[in-house]
Amino acid sequence: MTTSAGRDLVCVAADGVELAVRDHGGDGTAVLLLHGAGRTLEDWARVAPLLAAGHRVWAMDLRGHGRSGDAAGPWTFDVAAGDVTAVLAACGAPDAVVVGHSLGGMVAARCLERDGGVPAAVNLDGHGMGRPEQYVGLEAAYVRERLAEARKFAEEAGGRPFPSEALDAVIGYQAAMGAELGIPADLMETGVRRSLGETADGQLFLRPGRKQALEAQEAMAGIDLFALYRRVTRPLLIARALRPPLPVPGVPPWFDTLMAAYVKGLARDLEELARDRPQVTVAGVDGTHAMPLERPAEVAELVSGFVRGLPGRV
Repeated sequence: MTTSAGRDLVCVAADGVELAVRDHGGDGTAVLLLHGAGRTLEDWARVAPLLAAGHRVWAMDLRGHGRSGDAAGPWTFDVAAGDVTAVLAACGAPDAVVVGHSLGGMVAARCLERDGGVPAAVNLDGHGMGRPEQYVGLEAAYVRERLAEARKFAEEAGGRPFPSEALDAVIGYQAAMGAELGIPADLMETGVRRSLGETADGQLFLRPGRKQALEAQEAMAGIDLFALYRRVTRPLLIARALRPPLPVPGVPPWFDTLMAAYVKGLARDLEELARDRPQVTVAGVDGTHAMPLERPAEVAELVSGFVRGLPGRV
């Protein structure tokens, strides 16, 4: 199917799961775009056309998200990276640069450890919750306690069903948040509708479903990103948002303080990483975590500049 944003394809993972892909066309170095947790390839709707002016561009729904299928086995970073390999092979671009946002950025970094042709990766604000020692000025025991609470909050929200008559309110909430960041309401609605799943009793939920959401949370809690960053030998661009996220209703009052401490530690550790590892480039984006939708031109130029600077790339 061809949409105004590109041509929709289906690729098949090694375990038979169908993976939804959008071909945005373009010429030049191939780039594959990965979205964040609970999101879809629609998050790249504003960035992909800008990148396609100088690159060959695809985007995909991670398994369990959007219109990609689920699997009997657990959601893990290794499985997700394997899906990327399958998509790139099916698209005839095994040496594409993998660009991910949030969870997708963590997957992109993991791809650099796999056998194959992925020459470089970009992680846009995919930092997870980090390690207790990264929370500047806070005791490790306190941080562990609060992180457990934050994870419980995220787990309770994942795949939560709601009645079909509440869909307009869900879309309205997403559109209102988008409006505060200058994101068009139609893009927010399109993302919500692509994420919709239905339970056996007719209720709706935003994919991933409960099982996959819990597995993804487990994977993010278990990965040591900085250990991964120190192992990779191929070029990696890591970007972080320079503005705090919008307030989320229901989040405990201590959460902002916790995140402020983490931001300080993250900036410190990324700066040190860039000094010690010549293959790692660190950058900032003048936006919130929603940077692909909020700051598309800045994100596209950041990615394009990194790709152009790779050996033998244009």
